[in-house]
Amino acid sequence: MNFWRGEAYTAFFNYLDSQGGLYYERWADAPVHSIAAAIFLDKDRLQLFDEIGYEHNPYTHCPKRQELWERGRCSCDPDKSFGELST
Repeated sequence: MNFWRGEAYTAFFNYLDSQGGLYYERWADAPVHSIAAAIFLDKDRLQLFDEIGYEHNPYTHCPKRQELWERGRCSCDPDKSFGELST
């Protein structure tokens, strides 16, 4: 919780709030949290759960590896997954 209450995240959130997007454009909390973590946290403090499919419309993460997709009984389309893994 220290990160979310810290100076960097608070300034980031206050800036976004001042632009009106949270209220007028309905910017959601999940993308805001993800973007903040990607910007402000060291890479070794982040965890990619590649084996878990997740959708926050309009973005989808679907496991790329066939065995993870099958084991998780995913119904998502890996070809429509957002981004590429850099591993």
